This record gives sequence, structure tokens and C-alpha cells, in this order.
Amino acid sequence: MMKKDKKKKSSILRFYPFTKGFRGNLLLAMFTVIIANIASFLTPQVIRVTVDSVINDQPFSLPGFVLSWIDSFGGREALRSHIIICAAAALLFAVINGVANFVSRMNLAKGCEGAVESLRNTLFGHIQRLPYAWHNSHQTGDIIQRCTQDVELIRRFVNEQLMTVIHTLLAIAISLSLMFTMNVQLSLVVLCFIPLVLGYSMIFFVLVGKKFDQADRTEGELTALVQENLTGVRVVRAFGRERFEIERFNKKNQEFADLWSHLGRILGVDWGLGEMFAGLQALVIMVIGVFFVERGSITEGEFLAFTAYNSMLAWPVAQLGRVLSELSKTSISSTRLFDILDAAEETDCEHPRTPPMDGDIVFDHVSFGYGSEPGVLKDVSFTIKAGTTFGILGATGSGKSTLMYLLDRLYELPEGQGRITVGGADIRDIKLSHLRHGIGMVLQEPFLFSKTFRESIADGARRSDLETVRKYARMAVIDDAIEGFAQGYDTPIGERGVTISGGQKQRVAIARMLMQDTPIKVFDDSLSAVDMETDAKIRQSIKENVHGTTILIAHRITTLMNADQILVLEKGKVAQMGTHQELIAQDGIYKRIYDMQKS
Repeated sequence: MMKKDKKKKSSILRFYPFTKGFRGNLLLAMFTVIIANIASFLTPQVIRVTVDSVINDQPFSLPGFVLSWIDSFGGREALRSHIIICAAAALLFAVINGVANFVSRMNLAKGCEGAVESLRNTLFGHIQRLPYAWHNSHQTGDIIQRCTQDVELIRRFVNEQLMTVIHTLLAIAISLSLMFTMNVQLSLVVLCFIPLVLGYSMIFFVLVGKKFDQADRTEGELTALVQENLTGVRVVRAFGRERFEIERFNKKNQEFADLWSHLGRILGVDWGLGEMFAGLQALVIMVIGVFFVERGSITEGEFLAFTAYNSMLAWPVAQLGRVLSELSKTSISSTRLFDILDAAEETDCEHPRTPPMDGDIVFDHVSFGYGSEPGVLKDVSFTIKAGTTFGILGATGSGKSTLMYLLDRLYELPEGQGRITVGGADIRDIKLSHLRHGIGMVLQEPFLFSKTFRESIADGARRSDLETVRKYARMAVIDDAIEGFAQGYDTPIGERGVTISGGQKQRVAIARMLMQDTPIKVFDDSLSAVDMETDAKIRQSIKENVHGTTILIAHRITTLMNADQILVLEKGKVAQMGTHQELIAQDGIYKRIYDMQKS
């Protein structure tokens, strides 16, 4: 059973829950950036007062408490005699600005990294709980790209661009407020430029979003291609496919480079326009401002302060285009991440059961298909008696492995397509973790992690002491082979078991599964890579030492012939069922395969 998929609109605001535990740092960062901005905007005021009211004779236009302090100090003449006080005031505001920016950056970094760490942990944990079918429908490289590059893009936006947004908004609010107190007409000229910048910035916001989405998806495909190539490096070497793989990579890489080149051109125009408007705005204000000074509409000090505020406003507004470009990219990345986070997880039913897993296994009129491939299994019914060995034989694509995937609920059996029970309990009503802890599986192509032999065999087991590990290695007839390595059980087996043979990988996987000591053990064609003598030894060892229900899926009759019951599948249907002796006495698939393998 899976959770209902939540249809939510992806938004950067949805990352707010991940800031839990770090909101104090982020709030302090925002507060100190406000302090830094106020300090930086007070510096031009010091210059204005110094020029107009200290050097010249304009009346002081300052708050009452500041005027009282000046009067107590000695008034205008005292400040003229100690002009260094004005310089010290400007320096003080610069120091406050610097310290506040330092505190802001430190707390922003801490809050940002903590929130992103929480996001990564949540993302990885969620992926672990997604259905096997979801993983089969998504490329590994694309998932990796989303969990790394897209998360990094969001981290960069929060850490680098978020404060720019706050700074820009503060710059607009404070600068315009102070500008209007000095000269309304000149302020209206400045105000005319802001809608122009915002207008073209929104156009580029949309364009960048579309192109970045294409580039991000192509990067995911490129990552998937590299991951696939590295995983299948032995096949590439064995079939001499190096040139083909290089050409395939170059083609996809060229497509990726072209997309980013196009995106770069768009960003270049965007940023170029921003620089042009900022320069034009400064030039216009300079020309008009000089005219106003000559006419006496504005003092020299006010003009200097106004020019400073215009610069402090023009460049952040010009940067707004870049911020919106980054916001567009981040929005796409957040959408891709929430595509994963919104995917329905595997969940238990409302009242899951934990019955004993050592009962009879019953497939009752089971039908199943994979999406566009319907009819993989067609009305399949059979019973596996508890404690017996059950064999399954069939051609490739007949549905043998699908039966076990359904039993382990790697794929969910849809309602109305039959039922599967263990000890009388429908597997859909059994707690998922309980079900899977009760079923051990060895696949035809086992996956081994990059660990030592000892760690690989003991992986997930309650005990990991060497004697116990060797006990199960002997059952899988792999002990002698392991001891033949220089480091024995401490020998690293490499990524995916690349340093050992296919037969050795299968036997290590068998030992790993046997060590779990589950009531149900499934061998899905897991002896295909071993020779017939080793096959016989493993089957004999399992027969003598292993208890519980054993399910053998194989193509070799010799692997199945001692099973208590053998099921023969043909094109998703039950073709035959019985013991080895019963089946070879019948004309059918089993006897034909037996005769071919015997000759």
C-alpha cells in the first residue's frame, strides 16, 4: 500500500520546514543585514551634513538628540575645528556595517548549511522508502543529479542570493525614502528606472527558467550515461565498445554544452542590460543633478548624498536581473526535488499484521503486468507447503522472477488481480518490514557492496563474528575460495564485487542470505554462474543445514529435480506442476527440457 500522491505546487517556500532548528540563525542574519544597510545609508548623510552644515552655512537638518549633542559640543564652529569628528562618524558607520555583515554571513552560512543538511537527509531517507517500481522508472544518474546539483543550486541561492534580495528591497525602500526628503523631482526620475528594470528582468526570468529546465534534464541524462558506462565498464571492454561509448558521450555532451551556451547568451543579454540601465541611470542623475545644483534646487551636500544613494540603489536593482535568473534556476531545481519528495512512499495498511512467516504460501488466481506490458502473469494459482522445497521452471520472460517480486512486495499486486497469502494472511495486510525480514532472496545478478568478504556476508545479520560468517560461507561452498585470497575474509571485493567471478559473487550472496536465517528463502536462478559440481554441493549443503521453506528458480533440471514440488510456467500461465518423477512421465515442457539437458 502506498500513500496517496500529494499534489502540491512546488515552491521555494516549501523548504521552510527544513530550516527548523536554524531559524534563529537565519533571523539573526536578516536582522544584522538590516543593521548593515542602515549603517551604510547613514554614511552619505554624514557627508551631506559635513558639506552643507559644517563646511558651508546651511542649517542642520538632523534629529533633535543629535542637534543637542552638537550644541553641547560647541556647535558648528567646534565641528569645523574638529572636522575629524565627522570623519570618525563616517568610519563608525562603516565599522558597524562591516561587523553586521560579518555576523550576517556567519549566521546565514550556519543556518543555510543546517537546512540543506536536513534536506539531504530527508531526501535520501525518502528515496529509501520509495517503491521498487519508482526506482525502475527513473534513471540512477538523474536521481543522483537531482540530489547533488539541484540541492547545491538551492544552497547557493539561499547562501548567496537571499541576502541580495533583502538588500535590494531595503535599498529601494531606504534610498527612495531619503531621496524624496532631499528632492522630489530627482527622486521621480530614479523611480522611473525601477519598473523598466523589473519589466525586462521578469521576461528573462521566464526565458532562463525554460532553458535551465532543459539544461538540467540534459545534465541528468549525461550523468546517467556516465554512471551506466562506469557500471558496465567490463562489458564496454569485452565488446570493444569504447569508440561507440565515447561518441555517445560526446553527442550528449555537445547537446548539454549547446544548451548552456544558449543559456549563457540569454544571461549575457540580461546582465548587460542591467549594467547598461545602471550606468544610464547614474548618468541621467548626474546631468539633471548638476543642473538642479546650479539652479539652487538642491545643495552640494544633498547632491553628493543623492548621488551616493543613487549608486547604492542602481547597482542592487541592476543585480535584480541576475537574482531573478538564479531564482528561476532554483525554482526549476526545487520542482525537480519535490518531484521526488512528493512521490508516494511504500506504507503499510491501516492495521498491519505480523503473523508467523513459516506457514503455507498460496498464490490465488494472480494476474499481473508491468505498465505497458500486461499479462506477464495470467491467473496463476499454486500452493507452497511450509518447510518444503519448491522449484519453478520456465523460459525467460515466463514470469518466474515476477512471482517472487510480488511475494516480497517489490511490486504491489493490484486489487482484483488475485491474492497472495502466507500462513493464511494476505501479504497486503502484513507489516512490510516484517514481510521482508521473513523472506531472504538471492537474485541471478546479485549486488555486492564495496566491502570485505566478511562484511559482505554479515551484512545486516545480528552476528558478525568470523566463526559464524565462515559457517555460512561453508554452506555456500565459498569458504575455500575466500581463504585462497591473500587477506582471506578481510579481502575487499571491490565495487559491485568487480574483483571476483560471477560464480563467487553468487555464492557470497547466498551466504549473505543464509546468514539472515529467514523462514522463507528464495534462490532466483542464483546458481546459474556456478559449475554443476558446485551447484550440487550447494544444494546438498542447503538440504542438510537449512530449515524453512525454500524456493528454487532455475533453468537447470538438476537444480530442481530434488524439490518436493516443481511448477512449470509458460507465457505467464501454469503449464505443469508436480514432482520430478511425475513431470518426466508426462509429455510437456519439463520433459522436453529434461531430455535436451540430459543429452
